[in-house]
This record gives sequence, structure tokens and C-alpha cells, in this order.
Amino acid sequence: MGDILAGLIDIERGSASGETLTRQLYDRLRTAILSGALPPGHRLPSSRECAQQLGLARNTVSTVIDQLAMEGYLDVAQGRRPTVAAAERKALLTGRNIAGKTPKPLGLSRWAERVRKSDWPFVHKGPPQPLATVLADSRLFPHDIWARCLRRAARRAPTGDPAINRASLRTALLRHLAEHRGVRAEARQIIIMPSAQAALELIARVLLDAGDLAWVESPGYGGARAALDAAGASVRGIALDRGGLAFKGRRDHPRLIFVTPSHQHPTGRLMPVSRRQQLLGFANDIGAAIVEDDYDSEFHYDGRPVAALQGLDDNGRVFYVGTFSKSMFSDVRSGYAIVPPDLADLFEKAQRHGSHIVPAPVQDALAEFIDDGHFAAHIRKMTRVYRGRRDHLLQALRAHAGDHLTIEPPAGGMQLLAYLDPERDDRAISARLAEFGVTARALSIHFIPPASAPGLFLGFAAWNEQEIDKAAAIIGQVLRDTATPRGRSSKVSKRPKS
Repeated sequence: MGDILAGLIDIERGSASGETLTRQLYDRLRTAILSGALPPGHRLPSSRECAQQLGLARNTVSTVIDQLAMEGYLDVAQGRRPTVAAAERKALLTGRNIAGKTPKPLGLSRWAERVRKSDWPFVHKGPPQPLATVLADSRLFPHDIWARCLRRAARRAPTGDPAINRASLRTALLRHLAEHRGVRAEARQIIIMPSAQAALELIARVLLDAGDLAWVESPGYGGARAALDAAGASVRGIALDRGGLAFKGRRDHPRLIFVTPSHQHPTGRLMPVSRRQQLLGFANDIGAAIVEDDYDSEFHYDGRPVAALQGLDDNGRVFYVGTFSKSMFSDVRSGYAIVPPDLADLFEKAQRHGSHIVPAPVQDALAEFIDDGHFAAHIRKMTRVYRGRRDHLLQALRAHAGDHLTIEPPAGGMQLLAYLDPERDDRAISARLAEFGVTARALSIHFIPPASAPGLFLGFAAWNEQEIDKAAAIIGQVLRDTATPRGRSSKVSKRPKS
């Protein structure tokens, strides 16, 4: 019996891995039991015999036997040698299958099954590639200044402060949004969240019950649909016209309407003030909430920027959502929501329920970054940079792929939309471009329900001129290689009139 055990247990003294003798004996003995090399009912040598045969201290062997007995691998009785536990008992204690029984699979929720089949989020393995959208250029961010803000905030971090929404950040952010986006609110209405997506999900959970109707733009932002779907809403896509959401004459009455009025995602269109007033009036008449996602409106290039929809709201209908990850860089995982004043306390309580909490030092660092003028200075700088990159991408696409694309130059934002001929398969083209290291989202997947309008959603903010030129050349080559014999002439349109 001892010879069998000695043949199974190979102890390395001075192991290169640094494993202790106790750990080695435990691992090897447990493996022998689980593999069946030591079958159920097999009696081991006594701890004294085992120690002698393996050249180990008796205390080491006793410790391992006691541990395996406690975990259910061995049966130990006073005055008897340790015995390998019966298969059924061992299976129950270790989570392994009893012979002949098939484990029942875990069940998933209907929501999880929908997530499995969803096209959102758009995940690319590895580093981002040109021309990925909604990405800021982190290479031009003042990381040294931001690091100093973080260090100072960490040193003075409060202890025992129950506030989860720091007054310093609320005050600084409100001052910035009131000046640059025309937001009207009190600081207490600002809820600081780990991301804009988290803010959307919190709003949906607070406002909607399962089965409630929610409108989203079509084409539109996939994250909004995901957040509403997670809340159990019945999500309906509403078509767009030149002024944005085309809701006039509709008879269905939603409880929530999601819009991106400053730079519609993905078309880049601007919702004019007249349409905004109509939307507010419609929401008031039917008792609906409006969620305004102002995701990248810090960057505006042509004409005067239009103030946020929230600033026109006199009846507490608009929930304003924003993020720092677009205006700063993607690793600043912080967003926010501005909620109506009578719901501020409820939202903070709901925020605690979901533990959607941004660490206090990060909030204080953001407050300092804003108060000291670094935030506004960075936005001014990047607005100039991104305007140049937008124009450069337009020129590069005209040069390399103008016969195959129709482009609406956006007045602002971080990406543009290039339309393809109706017969083109934008998903196949997107997949082909990915093979050559170019990220170009297919427009068709942004529609609810799925639509056949093909196009490519292209980001310019995160990419310099050399990267843009290379990507545009690849786009042109792929479009030529996959084109039908019938071509058509280049068309780069002016920004659509609102």
C-alpha cells in the first residue's frame, strides 16, 4: 500500500515554483483522489508511515490529512487509517458529477438571451483601431495635470463622509454646464454615476415598469435600447426626418422618449429649437419623460451651438445625461444625470440601491480639474483639433472613396456618417474592413426594427491625419473591390438644413 502511495506522490524539495512541502502533498494527494488513482474506500497508510515513506515530517502529513478530511475527500476515525471518501459523498462536497448523472444546465433570463444575440456593445478585441467612433484622443490629454489633481484628491480624501455625490463636483459641473450648455438646475439635481450608460439604466429603472412603451431614435444609440430593454420596456424605434425624431401624428403614447438632439447618434443631425419645443409640448400632453443624451455636444464646429433641451424645460420632463469620457478620455469612467428637482432625493436613494458610486477622490479631482480651468481649456484645444480632423477625413474620403459614398458633414461631434448605395451590404463591408485594421460600424444595425439603409459610421476624433489617410485609402480599396459594375458619382453634401 505504501509503495502505491509513494509512486503517486512526487515531492520536489527546493521547488522552483516556491511551493511548500505541505502544499505539494495536498495538491498531489487531492489530484490522486479526484482522478480515481486512489479509489473510494482505499485506505491510506497511517500519518507516521506516510511521513517515513515520503521523507516528510509527520506534522506536515497530519496537516494535509486533516485538511482533506475537512473538505470531504477523506474519512478519518479515531484509531483507524484515513480512507478515501465514497464517490457519492465526495461528489456532493466537491461539486463533481456522480457517475451516470448529467448535470442540469443553468437557466438564463430572457434578457440575458437577448443580450447574447445583441449587436451592442460594439466590442473590438485588442487596442482601438481607426476609425473607431466616440473615442477621444487620449494622446493629447494633459495627463500630468490630471495626475496631480488625483494625487491631491487622494491625500485629502474624507473618511466617514456619507455623501456619494460630492458637493464640490456638483457645483463645478453645474457652473460649467450652465455656461456652455444652457442647463438650468440646482447642484443637488446632479447624480454622479460611473458612466453615462449607468445613468441611462438608473433612469429607466426608476421611471419604467415591465412592458411600458419607450421610444428611441431609429437609427439611434444602441446603449439606450440596451438600458430600456434591461428595465423590461417595450422599445419602439421612431424614424427621423431632417429635424430629428418624427413623432408628429403618432397615436402611440410612450412613458419615456430617448433623444440625442444636439448631435443625433449616428446621423449627426441637429434638432432645431422649433422641434424641441414641439417635443416638450408633446411630452407634457401625454405625461412622458424625455431623456436627453448630450454625449459629445461639447465639440461644435459650424455655426452657434444650440443649448441643451433641458434648458428649455419648465415642467420637469427632461432627464439630462452626460459623460466625461468623451470630453476628457475614455478611461475617465464617470458620467452624470441631471434629474428633475422633485426626484433628486429618490434618484440618490436609487443610486445607493444599485451601488452606482464614483469614488470620492475621483469626484474631487474632477472638481479641481474643472475649477482650475483645465477642463474648459482642454475642450477648446480639442475642438480645434477635432474640427481639423473632421475636415481632413471628409477630404480623404472624397479622394479615395468619393464615387461610393454620400456624406453629411456633421456640425460637431466626434464621428460622421457615410451613406452607401442601397444595394450594398454594410455589414459585410464593415467585416471586410476589420480584416484590414479599419473599424467602420455598419449603419443598418442602428435601426429598430432592422432596416436596409446601408452606411458606415466613422470616427475622426481619436485619429491623426496619417491614421485617417491610411484608413480612408483602405476604405476606398475595399469599396472598389466589392462594388457592382454600375458605379455612381461622388456626392459630399452640405450639412442638412434644420
